[in-house]
Amino acid sequence: MHRLSVLLVLVLTWYACGPRKVIQIAMEDQKEFKYLALGDSYTIGESVDPAKTFPELLANELRSQGVNVKRPQIVATTGWTTMDLYEGILAAPAGEFEYDMVSLLIGVNDQYQGKPFDTYEENFGKLLETAIRLAGGEKDRVFIVSIPDYAYTPFGQKKDVSRITREINAYNETNRRIAGENQVLYFDITEISRKGLSDPSLVATDELHPSGKMYQEWVDLMAETICDRFKR
Repeated sequence: MHRLSVLLVLVLTWYACGPRKVIQIAMEDQKEFKYLALGDSYTIGESVDPAKTFPELLANELRSQGVNVKRPQIVATTGWTTMDLYEGILAAPAGEFEYDMVSLLIGVNDQYQGKPFDTYEENFGKLLETAIRLAGGEKDRVFIVSIPDYAYTPFGQKKDVSRITREINAYNETNRRIAGENQVLYFDITEISRKGLSDPSLVATDELHPSGKMYQEWVDLMAETICDRFKR
């Protein structure tokens, strides 16, 4: 009986990250990973159930793959620009701690409010530096999410569609370049957002923000890569 118990313990110490492999390690034996999500309405999940936001869905997916992630800490508010977010981080208790993972998604309100483009570039660079600091200086624990294209929503269709898409592309070219210069992981979810007109179920009831279904598609794109980083 003693030998059988030892064998079971040895078996339970093996685990894998892939979604098709069996996870056999008790999560309570792992370190608890702290996740900080920085952003605006796309991060806080305007018009969706809080459990269906992309940070919550991502944390749930990582847990299902054997990564013991605490409930995400979120610093985000609907309508925030890059400067608003920077000031919000300074004012939030979250700015006093160190996190195992930090996500950054910001910029749509800079575009929507017509802020100077060079201000976005400067502020985004400062925000990424802050995100890296909050991740303990570990760049591989930070990831950037591209800005969705709200031209492909019923709300966006009432605006200048070509201008929205053109400007969102420019903002994303900038944040992607800054991510590359800093060797930070980058997820392009913009093309997913552009399915909002062909599949209305991807858009929330406010006819502007992503639905939980779209957020899940974002997470499907991110989860394997992020999980792999935790397993290093």
